[in-house]
This record gives sequence, C-alpha cells and structure tokens, in this order.
Amino acid sequence: MFENLTRRLQDIFKNLRRRGKLTEKDVEEVLREVKYALLEADVNFRVVKDFIERVKEKAIGEELWKSLTPAQLVIKIVRDELIALMGGSQSKINISSSPPTIVELVGLHGSGKTTSVAKLGNYLKKQGHRPLLVAADVYRPAAREQLLKLGQEWDLSVFTLGENIAPLEIIRGAIKKAKVEGFDIVIIDTAGRLQIQEELMQELEEIKEKINPSEVLLVVDAMMGQEALNVTSTFVKRIGLDGVILTKLDGDARGGAALSIKAATGVPIKFVGVGEKADLLEPFYPDRMASRILGMGDVLSLIEKAEVAIDEAKAKELEQKIRTQSFNLEDFLEQLKAIKSMGPIEHLASMIPGLNPSSAGGDFKIDEKQFTRIEAIICSMTPQERQNPSIIGGSRKRRIARGSGTTVVEINKLLRQFQDMQRMMKHITKLEKKGYKLQKLLKRR
Repeated sequence: MFENLTRRLQDIFKNLRRRGKLTEKDVEEVLREVKYALLEADVNFRVVKDFIERVKEKAIGEELWKSLTPAQLVIKIVRDELIALMGGSQSKINISSSPPTIVELVGLHGSGKTTSVAKLGNYLKKQGHRPLLVAADVYRPAAREQLLKLGQEWDLSVFTLGENIAPLEIIRGAIKKAKVEGFDIVIIDTAGRLQIQEELMQELEEIKEKINPSEVLLVVDAMMGQEALNVTSTFVKRIGLDGVILTKLDGDARGGAALSIKAATGVPIKFVGVGEKADLLEPFYPDRMASRILGMGDVLSLIEKAEVAIDEAKAKELEQKIRTQSFNLEDFLEQLKAIKSMGPIEHLASMIPGLNPSSAGGDFKIDEKQFTRIEAIICSMTPQERQNPSIIGGSRKRRIARGSGTTVVEINKLLRQFQDMQRMMKHITKLEKKGYKLQKLLKRR
C-alpha cells in the first residue's frame, strides 16, 4: 500500500545521508520533499502542514548542529512524528470486566464489514476469547448467509433469528445467548449504509443508546482516500466511535487514510485488514507501521506471525534434522506451507529490513506462483523421492513434470537449489562443531 511513499522517502533520505553536515537550508529542502511525498500519498493537507511544522521545529535546533550524524537525527525525528501522527501507541479493544464485551461494527456499503466481523472473531478466538458473531444486517441480501458461511469455514459461532426480525431484537437475543452459554465477546454485524440514509443512521443511534456497546468500530475501505476522513467524521458526530478497522491495505491505495485518520478525527486505528484470509487482520501498531513506511521493516510482526504458523515442537525437530543433515524435501514442503500460511509473500518481505519490495525498484516483484510450482513439484514425487532426492533420474523427472504441470528444467533447478541448501547446512554444522571444540580447548587452558 505504501510502496510509492516508501520509495520516495527512501530516495529523499538517501540523498540526505550523502550531505554530511547539514545547514538549515538543507533541512528545509528535505522537508519540502517530504511534504510533497505525503501529499502525493493522499495524506490530508492540514495534517501534512502540521506534521512538517512539528518536524521542522525539532529538526532545526542546536541539537542537530551538535550531532555527529545530523541526517540520522532528522530521520529519527520524522519517524517519531509519523508514530505520533498515527496515534503514538497501539490502541486495544476495551474488554469489559463483566462479560460479555459487546463490539459493534458499523460502516458504509462495500467496506468489507461482514468479513471484518469474522476476521475480528478469529483474531479474538486466537487470543483465548470465546466470540459470538451476530448477523444483524437484515437489509443486504445474503448478508446473513455470508456470515454463517464464514463462521462455518473458520469455526466461529454465529447467532441469527431469521428473516423479518428487527436488528435490535436480534442483538438482544445474541446477548442473552452469550450470557447463558459463556461467550465472553459479542461481535455485531450491522447493516452497511450511506451517510445520507437518515433512517439507518437513526437505527444505529438507537442500538447505541439501548445496547450500550463496549466498543463501536467503524470499518473503512483504505481505497477511499480522503473520503475516509469525511465518513469517519460523520459517524463520530452521529454515534461516536472507539476505533477504526482499515480494510484493503493490501491494495494499491496510496495510504493517506492510515496516516490521516487519527490526526484529523481523533479516532485511533485499531486493526488493519491486509488480505482476504481469516488471519489477515492485524492489530495496528503506529511504531511498526512508521518503520515499514520508512523501509526499516517490521521484525516484531514477522516474529509474531512465525510463532503462530510454526509449531515449537516441529521447529525443534527441524533444528535436529538440520544438525544431523537429514533435512529432506518432505521437510522443505512443510516449511513452505508454513510460510504460505503466514500471508502474502510480498507482505512478509515488507517486514524484513532491507528486503522491502517497494524499496528495490519498480521491477522487483516476488512471484508467488513460483512457490505454488515448487509445491506442485514436490507433491508429485513419491515419499521415497522426497526423502532421498538423489534417486530422481531422467524418467522420474519426466513423470514428476507431467504430474506437476511443469518442465524437467524447473525440476532440475529445484533439485540444484535443494543440493545447495544441503551443502550450506552441512557447512554451518561443521562450523558449529569446530566452534564447540575450540570452546572446550580454551576452557582446558
């Protein structure tokens, strides 16, 4: 989402680092470029103006001139102000001390609200909660069926009372069920609406007044750009909001909404949607997002994803196989599936410092189809071939190529890469053994 902004800022700061000692004119010139980059990213004009003034006030001072690395200091100030712009720290869901916690999701038509209800339920379930999803959108055809289907796919409980029942009655029935059956969180899917639909806005006001939810979250499509601020402001005035879920951050939106919402409306972003899958709703961390925008990566989020995707016992087993040089294509396939379950590869790459696709030039693209082809090749092998790839000769390669829809050339390439990996692992193991022997020798002396 922030590809263009990240590329622009990295180019600006690369030139800044080359200058060594900075003058006030240098700083002003850099900040002018940063301002243009933010405006091109569709960040609200007033938000940009205030941001640049705050950075300028901190950057042009005695501390900068005394600094041995003035460029790094300016970059740090920009990062700190980006974090402040997006809310400073993570804003969590307010969990009620007397369950159930009631979370109401509101938004416009087509913002991804129903899917976000299921994703939020999936996220909270992984946090140890027991959520109940409520199909209270009685106006959109198939809204109830969509939520029921998502609940079935992702193993989440969904409450509905059928057709021609008022949303308020459905919600009351869901809360009663939650109290009786021990659901500690109720997540309500309300009907999508337009800002001008007075009747539906009044319905939300009535639900807010009579149900008194712990959290009211607005689902906003990141592709809306500046209009997202107007939508947020309208909902704030009519019903009040506790937070925003920003969807479609995996799209080609310029990112202005994510950088503007908190500063322009006072409402924090609590979650961001980065894909269609159940686990692609992430808590919003301003510091991590600022680092990603500046091309510094987001290692903490990557580690958290890896911890969820990779089983600890299997990780230890894998480590043992690497040490004993018994790692085979069966293990490789298992690791490939674990990586794919963590989300889109380009999204993961953006979290690794120095490996952001947007910072490597416009031609850099990670071909996810290549991972699918590798998986197809390995799945077309027999268990014996996966465990001992050295037995794969010409006739076996032709059979695997037919079964996987690939070519013998691609199979040869995969086998060569796997052999290189095995050699590297063998070399690392030898180095570890030498290091261990050296430690023992030094201890004796």
